[in-house]
Amino acid sequence: MKKLLMPLLAIIVLLLMVAWMAGAFRDKIEPGLADAAAVNASDAVAAVQESAPYSESVPASVEAKEATIISSRLLARITAIEVRAGDFVDEGQLLLTLEKKDLLARAQQARDRIRAVEARLTEARQNLTRAEELHKRGLIAVADRDAARADAASLEAELASARQALEEAETAVAFSEIRSPIAGRVVDRFAEPGDTASPGEKLLSLYNPFSLRVEARVREQLALSLEQGQMLEVQVPSLEATYQAKIEEIVPAADPGSRSFLVKAILPSEKRLLPGMYARVRVPAGERERLLVPVERVGHVGQLDVVWVAEGDKTVRRFVRLGRETGDGLVEVISGLSAGDKLLPQP
Repeated sequence: MKKLLMPLLAIIVLLLMVAWMAGAFRDKIEPGLADAAAVNASDAVAAVQESAPYSESVPASVEAKEATIISSRLLARITAIEVRAGDFVDEGQLLLTLEKKDLLARAQQARDRIRAVEARLTEARQNLTRAEELHKRGLIAVADRDAARADAASLEAELASARQALEEAETAVAFSEIRSPIAGRVVDRFAEPGDTASPGEKLLSLYNPFSLRVEARVREQLALSLEQGQMLEVQVPSLEATYQAKIEEIVPAADPGSRSFLVKAILPSEKRLLPGMYARVRVPAGERERLLVPVERVGHVGQLDVVWVAEGDKTVRRFVRLGRETGDGLVEVISGLSAGDKLLPQP
């Protein structure tokens, strides 16, 4: 009996603990719904249905209207880059310098050639003057005079060619200093000092931060109702900001794949806006009926939205799907309620 008593007591204690954890020794509330009579019926608010303008959200992207890629027109080694990504630059500011010793040497050779040709031309013109005088006196033949004229004309043409060569050499020297064509901001640099720049190869990219716009592809049913100069609401989720953009351009050709038109709208100057940001454009889509309820009558259970509705003498809890708030204490209900439903305060 002693051997059986200890295990029996252990089992009894275990069962008592399980019963206590299950709430057998505590008062429990019977499941069910509270009566609406327990709530002040005068506090019930009816869901209101009204007709209001409707806008459709269209994905968009922030782009720079004025952007440029900086590249070299010469094959030369990069000696210095004066800017980095994120720097602001003025129009005409020096951005990048290329090696130019050989270019300077060519320019000096062109100048020396010009001086040599000018000296020869001076001599040829003096010879031509003497030949003209001697020919008038009948001391030289016509052929000698014509030869002097041809010599002077040839040297004049050679001088013009030398001057053009000098201009070309000086232009090449100017190409060794790359300056900003616009006032803007450096997006990125694709080379470092010591690299060899090739003609047409991108070295820097710039954009004008005051020329940002939003570009969106709008389905044709909505795009055909838009006009240049019309204002659109633009939301930038990453900045949690809303802007008003003015339509600048509507591309007059639809994309055959998506049957949509590209719409471009100018954004206001905002230093936080950067090219490539995701945005949403609210495009007017006519009017529709919407159901509005007070925001304070909506409760939240986790990620779900819930309201309490009076149905006869009962209180019914309903889960709803909400839309946008109107800004005057009301919120749109997309589904879960009907017009005229009586909403009770949150318990």
